[in-house]
Amino acid sequence: MTDLFFYGTLRYAALLELVLGRSGADLDTCPASLAGHGIFAVKGEIFPAIEERASHAAHGVLVKGLSDEDVAALNFYEGGFDYDLKDVVLQLQDGTEAVASVYFPQPGLWQTGPAWNLEEWVANWGALTLRAAQEVMAYQGRMSAAEVARCFPSVRTRAAAWIAAQARQQDPDHDLAEDVVVHTHKHAHLNFYGMEEMDLQFRRNDGSLSPVMNRCAALVGRAAVVLPYDPVRDEVLLVEQFRAATFIAGEQSPWMWEPVAGLVDPGETAEQAAHREAMEEAGVVLEALEAVAQVYPSSGASGEFIHIFVGIGDLSRREAGGGLASEGEDIRCKVISFEDLMVEVDAQRYLDMPLMTAALWLARHRTRLRKPKT
Repeated sequence: MTDLFFYGTLRYAALLELVLGRSGADLDTCPASLAGHGIFAVKGEIFPAIEERASHAAHGVLVKGLSDEDVAALNFYEGGFDYDLKDVVLQLQDGTEAVASVYFPQPGLWQTGPAWNLEEWVANWGALTLRAAQEVMAYQGRMSAAEVARCFPSVRTRAAAWIAAQARQQDPDHDLAEDVVVHTHKHAHLNFYGMEEMDLQFRRNDGSLSPVMNRCAALVGRAAVVLPYDPVRDEVLLVEQFRAATFIAGEQSPWMWEPVAGLVDPGETAEQAAHREAMEEAGVVLEALEAVAQVYPSSGASGEFIHIFVGIGDLSRREAGGGLASEGEDIRCKVISFEDLMVEVDAQRYLDMPLMTAALWLARHRTRLRKPKT
């Protein structure tokens, strides 16, 4: 049996229960603190780190008597993030001491900021972390902790998209609790994309339930798509890049002309992502965004949800762009007239649906956008 001291996100009871795969009602817990240490936010991350700091005390919870299975689950969840278990002496509320193990990050791994607060973290990131942990723990015994850790940014992105979907308006004509029956739910594949599989039934138009069907969905998250448009010069900017998905599908022209696009990071709005991606991919500073659509581009197969914009900007003032090498992007840009864009649209030469959607919206609203500001 093992005693562990939790100072960070695993103090959140719902998360600890999810990782352990059981109720925390029978856990032997008590408040504890570790003298000479502090708990601090990690810059660029949503979790904290513990550091040695004189005149500080790290407050947390001591959990006693964890089983080998419990520790294996915790090691899987924490192990991919370069944490090591170390024994420490804790101070308990009754003035006694206790020895327990703590997950310490490798020295110098993280750059820390201000003191971390559990309640603020739960309010801001608790729901996202629970959803992400659900996907992570589905792969215990199927992937190594390090393999899962490499996928964790995309896991968080999908979790944020799921939370956003849950917040959208409910279907007034259907009660999901009654009209969809899920028999099995499997996490089938984890990488940059996630693949989830269900055996389910749905309520048919005649009121009966459908036969049990097996269906899969490719999940990636939310994306912001923006077609940069210069109303003064009446020009648009397109980007071209190799798309592995179209190549795998057999496409003979897998280098696709598209609008600027990228995933919406957790904690980021679609509008912020559109501005960021316009600079990263095309070197364009957008002055304003025009909302075009919020849609599932392929609702029969993919759970990706996209926010499409037309971005207003001066296309004569561009920086380098080209995308991020760290993300494997190799992007080239071209600026063409609106008329040339519509010639290509009418000839059906573009294969990217968001580009077609943005172009057709622009054709409808172009006159308004070109009017001089008064």
